[in-house]
Amino acid sequence: MIRRTTTSGEVRGVAERGIVAWRGIPFAQPPVGDLRFRAPRPPAEWRGVRNARHFGPAAPQDRGQFVGIDATTPQSEDCLTINVTAPEGSSPGDGLPVLVYVHGGAYAVGSSREFPRQGESLVRDGGIVYVSFNYRLGGFGYVDFTAWSTPERPIESNLGLRDQVQALEWVRDNIEAFGGDPGQVTVCGESSGANAVTTLMTVPRAEGLFARAIAQSAPTNAVYPPDVTERWAGDFLEILSRVVRDDDLESTSHDGAVDLLRRASTHDVVRATARLFLRTPDDQPGSIFLSPVIDGDFLPERPLDAFKSGRAHRVPLIIGTNDREGSVFTGRRDILATTPLRIRSIFANTKKKARKAITAQYPGLPARRASLDFGGDFSFWYPSIKVAERHARFARVYSYRFDAAPRILRLARVDAFHGLELWALFDRMDSAFGWAMSSLGGRRAFLRTAGRMRRRWLEFIRTGEVADWPSYDPHRRRTLIIDTVDRVEFDPRGERRRVWQDFVPHL
Repeated sequence: MIRRTTTSGEVRGVAERGIVAWRGIPFAQPPVGDLRFRAPRPPAEWRGVRNARHFGPAAPQDRGQFVGIDATTPQSEDCLTINVTAPEGSSPGDGLPVLVYVHGGAYAVGSSREFPRQGESLVRDGGIVYVSFNYRLGGFGYVDFTAWSTPERPIESNLGLRDQVQALEWVRDNIEAFGGDPGQVTVCGESSGANAVTTLMTVPRAEGLFARAIAQSAPTNAVYPPDVTERWAGDFLEILSRVVRDDDLESTSHDGAVDLLRRASTHDVVRATARLFLRTPDDQPGSIFLSPVIDGDFLPERPLDAFKSGRAHRVPLIIGTNDREGSVFTGRRDILATTPLRIRSIFANTKKKARKAITAQYPGLPARRASLDFGGDFSFWYPSIKVAERHARFARVYSYRFDAAPRILRLARVDAFHGLELWALFDRMDSAFGWAMSSLGGRRAFLRTAGRMRRRWLEFIRTGEVADWPSYDPHRRRTLIIDTVDRVEFDPRGERRRVWQDFVPHL
């Protein structure tokens, strides 16, 4: 057992598998009672030594959405805990580089314990400190109820995003005790976790909390103005009032909404979130209902605008997407702009000639494969390209596309799908799904590719540079294609990128 001292008290971790881990450490007060729908507060101090062997509970969520936590993972509104993994034998003051990972899941599902051993191979092989944490999801963290805030019962905006900043501040104040260097922090995320990364790069309060950033498959433009988020919040309150079977005619009024939100059970808030989440892809095509809001204060402007003007934090960035981001967004994951109705809606502000040029890049549209590729490019690929080209004017950027896919994935016509690179980065191929993916061959090639990817990510975490990876610029647009044989391409899918330049956002 290994003890460390935090700003709130002493914790006792566990040594196992060549690493030392401290889990379930509070980085904020439980957001319950009067703190529900309030900004996170620093954690209370405790006496004695806190057992930090086990993960804390996940944020409340609907297990039927996407692929989140399993049925054995406990959930609780008291979810704001952080986990630290360090190399065996490390000591306070060692000054090791730090990787802080923000989990994905459309801000609806997921937790820091989905893969309990995640990050351990990076810690053992790379000599870094790995940090993960939970933050509020769904209706608790990503619905903007501030229009119903009152001086007597205030509600803050961007609660999940504020939780992430609070976690990074905890890292700044405490990571040295675990062997990490607070001046050498890389923040990394995938999917909505990557949206968190690119958004944090434009949050003023986050300045100085990280020295580098990695955004994998980021829906960077899924950040909306308050008139949009207020409408969603109003819809949420109407749904919630039906879920709780509330017959109070004032429950969704300015005065009654706070009471409704405070007395609703955890389960009721989760149910209301799930219902509106399923509705939004058709009610507001191309949008992602659970997202940050441009509140003019904590998040002053649209992140893409901040990147364009140079107001984003000027830290080195790795950003990229996978070959076919949209290929698995079917069934219960069907949230992208992949139907004729949705596609027509997102083109509302784009001129006809530009619309025709864009759709011509997806032969057969609206056939299913073409539609999935269109939706994936709209949500992930094109916004990531915009971040890369804009940020590259002010800081070093490395751009990639992950193409590696074992044979069974190509036969299944999903190829390098959204999230596949996590099996490479976090060495997950010994999981059940990892073995299934390689059941028809390609395992050794994928493992070699994974090894090269981890080496480059670790080099970036340690130095902010990658020796064999040329940086991105808006002219040559050199991009690393990660595959069985890695290669650098100049402006991959350049024609498609050029026609997307004339797209005008509909929100």
